[in-house]
Amino acid sequence: MEQEPKQDLEKKEAEQEQEQVQASEATTEQKPVDLPKRTDKKKRNYYRISIYILIALILVGGLSFIFKKQIGLFLFDTIAAGDIKDTLDRSYEAIGNEPVSPEPTAHTDPFSVLLLGVDARGDERGLSDSIIYSVVRPKDNKILLISIPRDSYVDLIGMDEIGMNDLKTKINAAHSYGGPKMSVATVENLLQTKINYYASVRFNGLKDFVDALGGVKLPITEVIENKNPVHMKLRIEPNKPIYNGEDALNYVRYREDSDMNRTMRQRIFLNAVMDEMLTLKNITKIPEFIDIAGANFTTNMNADFIVSMAKEFFMKDSLPPISNYMMQGKGVRTDYWYYELLPEDVEYTKQLIANWMDPNMAVEQLIDPKVKQEE
Repeated sequence: MEQEPKQDLEKKEAEQEQEQVQASEATTEQKPVDLPKRTDKKKRNYYRISIYILIALILVGGLSFIFKKQIGLFLFDTIAAGDIKDTLDRSYEAIGNEPVSPEPTAHTDPFSVLLLGVDARGDERGLSDSIIYSVVRPKDNKILLISIPRDSYVDLIGMDEIGMNDLKTKINAAHSYGGPKMSVATVENLLQTKINYYASVRFNGLKDFVDALGGVKLPITEVIENKNPVHMKLRIEPNKPIYNGEDALNYVRYREDSDMNRTMRQRIFLNAVMDEMLTLKNITKIPEFIDIAGANFTTNMNADFIVSMAKEFFMKDSLPPISNYMMQGKGVRTDYWYYELLPEDVEYTKQLIANWMDPNMAVEQLIDPKVKQEE
């Protein structure tokens, strides 16, 4: 009886030893599993995935930069093409002497557009306070802007069509009497040259348009302020990085220095708007621009022609350089003040237009009006 417990004890000890050996072997088998190495592998995979994502972002970003024009046109066609054509169709207003519009993709010859900035309210026609004869050379990616002073003393053409006698007065009155048709006829008579198209914009629409753009950059270094009590109150602070619609409208309206400076500001404003319009960020805003333009814009260019021209300029490697000229004259006071254009300058302007409208004229042979202005 005494040996039985001893045997049992030895048995238990043997079982314990066996369990320890098994536990030792199990521990030995688990030793090769290196947890830190697993962590390193996960890190390597994470870094590899991050690098792939980075490369993908670089490729997408690079392709977006390289093909930004194509992307812009895709966005334009997708978001706005239909709406803009509908709006332009509603803005179309013929004056009776429109040329046969060329195929949108085939037009490369120079053409002229009379740009009219009209200060009108309600249903009135209003005075054309900005009159710019422009020549567009699509093939060469160049634009010529010739400013005609609003107070130029000229014969108004077409007074008989509205039942009135011939009249010689300030050129900006042509629009108030006979709209864009009389403005075009009067400028054609003054410069003895054909105008292909016109585009008329109401000044009041500029404010909303510029605000929709997000503002424009204007080179204002001194305070601009109306001090004459009979003029509307306006004040523009200098050195702002961006100017809103109200400031931009006041900028093109201000005229207490000179008509020459006023037309210069209008050309600067057009350049500033073009800079903003052709940026990719504003492509998605086109529907908003269309709504604003619809109520403030009329032209005799058809929708397909305008859209094709816009696309052509957008696809160029750079913005079209703009050459500017201001017709010269002298102030004359009789019973009221007006601007008398110099006959020799009228002749120079005719030559300038003929030179730029010639489709066979090489770019290097185009007259540079800057040389004339610096003389």
